[in-house]
Amino acid sequence: AGARRQVTAEQLRARGNALFQAGDHGAALAAYTEGLSLCDAASERAVLHRNRAACYLKLEDYTKAEADATKAIEADGRDVKALFRRSQALQQLGRLDQAVSDLQRCMSLEPRNKAFQEALRALGSSMHEKMKTMSCTDSKVEQMFQILLDLDEKDADKKQKAAQNLIVLAREEAGAEKIFHSDGVRLLMQLLDTAKADLMLASLRTLVGLCAGHRSRTMAILAELGAPRLSAVLGVEHEQVSLAACNLLHVMFDSLKEGLQKDFRGKEDAVVLDSSRDLKLLIKHLLELLVLEGASAHGRDNALNLLIKVVPRKSPKETNNSLSLWVIDQGLKKILEVGSTVCGSSGSLPVTENSRMSTSVLLSKLYEDLKCDAERENFHHLCEDYVRSWFEGHELPGKLRAIQTVSCLLQGPSDAGNRVLELEGIMDSVLSLCASVCEAHQLVAVEALIHAADKAKRASFITANGVSLLKEIYKHSERDSIRIRALVGLCKLGSAGGTDFSMKQFAEGSTMKLAKQCRKWLCNEAIDAGTRRWAVEGLAYLTFDADVKEEFVEDKAAMQAMFQLAKSEDRSVLYAVASTLVNCTNSYDHEEPDPQMLELAKYAKQHIPEQHPKDKPEFVKRRVRKLLMAGVVSALACMVKSENPALTNSCRELISRVFLALVEEAEDRGGVVAQGGGKALIPLSLEGTEVGQTKAAQALAKITITSNPEMAFPGERIYEVVRPLVSLLHLQRTGLENFEGLMALTNLAGISERLRQKILKERAVPMIEGYMFEEHELIRLAATECMCNMAMSKEVQELFLAEGSDRLKLMVLYSGEEDEKLQRAASGTLAMLTALHPPICKRIPQVTVHWLEILQALLLSPNAELQHRGAVVVMNMMAAAREVAEQLIASEMLEILSVLAKDKDKA
Repeated sequence: AGARRQVTAEQLRARGNALFQAGDHGAALAAYTEGLSLCDAASERAVLHRNRAACYLKLEDYTKAEADATKAIEADGRDVKALFRRSQALQQLGRLDQAVSDLQRCMSLEPRNKAFQEALRALGSSMHEKMKTMSCTDSKVEQMFQILLDLDEKDADKKQKAAQNLIVLAREEAGAEKIFHSDGVRLLMQLLDTAKADLMLASLRTLVGLCAGHRSRTMAILAELGAPRLSAVLGVEHEQVSLAACNLLHVMFDSLKEGLQKDFRGKEDAVVLDSSRDLKLLIKHLLELLVLEGASAHGRDNALNLLIKVVPRKSPKETNNSLSLWVIDQGLKKILEVGSTVCGSSGSLPVTENSRMSTSVLLSKLYEDLKCDAERENFHHLCEDYVRSWFEGHELPGKLRAIQTVSCLLQGPSDAGNRVLELEGIMDSVLSLCASVCEAHQLVAVEALIHAADKAKRASFITANGVSLLKEIYKHSERDSIRIRALVGLCKLGSAGGTDFSMKQFAEGSTMKLAKQCRKWLCNEAIDAGTRRWAVEGLAYLTFDADVKEEFVEDKAAMQAMFQLAKSEDRSVLYAVASTLVNCTNSYDHEEPDPQMLELAKYAKQHIPEQHPKDKPEFVKRRVRKLLMAGVVSALACMVKSENPALTNSCRELISRVFLALVEEAEDRGGVVAQGGGKALIPLSLEGTEVGQTKAAQALAKITITSNPEMAFPGERIYEVVRPLVSLLHLQRTGLENFEGLMALTNLAGISERLRQKILKERAVPMIEGYMFEEHELIRLAATECMCNMAMSKEVQELFLAEGSDRLKLMVLYSGEEDEKLQRAASGTLAMLTALHPPICKRIPQVTVHWLEILQALLLSPNAELQHRGAVVVMNMMAAAREVAEQLIASEMLEILSVLAKDKDKA
């Protein structure tokens, strides 16, 4: 049994070596690791550790490379390969002195080895550089702090330069260590306490460098600065300083969370607790900042944005949602305080136009992070208690706060919103306050009514009570701000039929009147942006109607006013702009009704959805053109750039849908790319809902197919396009998406080896092969063409020789297919494979008995391209091996070649 186990470990080592040679370092690592689990002999284990170190070096995991090399050296101190690998790892980890001593040991064991001599020389010079920089850095750090902290220093340029140098220095690991060990944190704290904006910015940006990716430093800095000081800086009036503090806190959270994830693998348990304690301490201060009266409005927004980014789980795969539960427990009431703030009322917290939207998004994310009914029930109870506490016994201001909370919840976790809406007296208060004479009160109530109308559960009740009320307000109110909101309420209630032309809620023509009024308000710059935003909300509903779409795209001023709003500071308008554009470009999902069901519906006199005549393709195409001419692409690109909670995943999906509609026609794609569309699509294709990512990936594919990819995606951007395109090959995608993904990858694979390597790394080759067996001839052809370009890579050529694989057989058989395009792609692949990888020539006669007749048919084809490909394959096979050449000459091949050689027309 022992011998048998030994053999298995040896086989695994051999397999690992082969995989390593083929460049598959991840798989090689797995083979060596499995070998280790089966192997007891110390010498054999040492070799496996040494080989694993080589894999880790290739995979750039230098800490593990060092650990494995050390285990090999412990077994045999004279193992030069292990010593050399450890020196390489140590060098990358910045421990140059240890790297030198390993290399010197290598030299003493093999004094003549050129590689060791070269490595030692290179390392010597970088040691020298480092020593020089270190001594120079020492004095520099002191000097910079002296200049910055010298209150008598009047030279502003000198101060700015010192600040800039400090920030740059902190970005380098050696510089960051230097600052940290030269009492830097205390000095940076002094800079923060000067309360001068430029010095505070320099301090915060330097701290970012010290904390980024370094957990122990982050914990030490947090201990020295203290969470209260950091959250106080976040709450200052100076916008840039607050934003820089927000950035620093985000970096600190990441470093601390990184620590939590790393340490759960069973090390330093005591430290795990520390890290989570620090996290909670920071979050506790952020929650307190939300309700701190002295904190600035944008500081409050920054705190909300931070909580959105760091509290909920990033993906459902993470099982631990304890942070969200803790925040709900400790801080839900504080978050609701911001959501319930009525702007302009006495004693209210300072907020911006984005605060309530951010609060809704945070509440929504926390609610989505809950895993069971008990957790959700607790959330509902806390919300209900909060609303009740304001609604009962606080007179009118309390009722307003309660209603504002309901609005905030309806915009976020609507289940919780619906629950509080059903509390006794709330809906009656909303309806009675809608008729209030005080504008501020009326605004709160009308907005709550509108948000409630959104949720189907309440819509019927509101349609009965609210429509007449809203019509009254719309007709008789003196104030535009109120009328515009009443109008949106009517639009929401009126659009319940969606795109169904026959389900009109309003009398004929009134939809057009409402839309015209919305466009008028939208273009009126005298009205504040917050109110004009509601005009876009109205259009988001009214543009379900094709007549409204047509008029909107004819109104260039209205389109451009909407695009300006989309680029403005107020981000809560994003969803409404995106919805309006989805409606105008008809990029929502169309469900084709089943013809049999239609017949039955007519027979039973049931309602049948109808399409508006102006939603036919020629109208949609014209609308897309008009939007492109009005500058829709730059507005969308600007919307995607916004690092804002309002850019939710559903909002990203809408933007992706619009982009896909904009690149439908090949001639429009160049313009979309030129205005920044290509760049904006990449983040959309990598993050968001599955539908949104797929639509963005499909738009990227269309661009890659018809334009020069190197110009459409310059520099490194072209490599970022590969992953979205490969995602289109997954089996759950549609045939069209598969086809476009294959076509786009074919273009990329033809550009460079580096791109082919990226495609290989994304594991696309097995999927491309799968589609070569596809029933649909266009998909089969696209996959074969893609494989033809991929075959320029050495790794792919090797696959054609793999034991037990039919890849080569398929290519030979496809070269004899009737479909001429498929023949061209397959024979082109064979021509390339036989030229680049001669061993393949010997295998061709072994894969199918029809190989000779297929090659002869290529040479006798009426198509000169196919004849050329056939001739190249035969030439390569003749040159590759004597036995193959003999088989070719023994057939009619010689006669065919002689005839073709005399044909003057086909050079």
